[in-house]
Amino acid sequence: MEIEARNSTDAALHHYKMGMGVFTQKMPKLAEQYHSFTEECFKEGVLSQKEKQLIALGISLYSQDEYCIIYHVKGCLDQGCSEQEIYEAVGVTAAFGGGATMSQAVTLVQECMEELNQLKQ
Repeated sequence: MEIEARNSTDAALHHYKMGMGVFTQKMPKLAEQYHSFTEECFKEGVLSQKEKQLIALGISLYSQDEYCIIYHVKGCLDQGCSEQEIYEAVGVTAAFGGGATMSQAVTLVQECMEELNQLKQ
């Protein structure tokens, strides 16, 4: 069953979920352990889930992982991050990642925030 994406961010998230579904069918034990591990990593602790999403976004930007950038922009917004908080996280990441981080921030991050906010309306 093919689902029609509402925008490019929605399409990328759907593409990731479909790929993970196929991987899970082929490698169920590995996928289960991976999901268990990442769920534990993102649980509320001394750091909030919001703070953990901001960290994950910074790492995603630094590593130039477009699917993770999209996924963690969504995670940041879902956890209540403001655009200003996301931009500040981008700024800290750009201090280490330079132009490559900024190029993703001024394109993909901004596009994701805009498209995800439109979907909420």
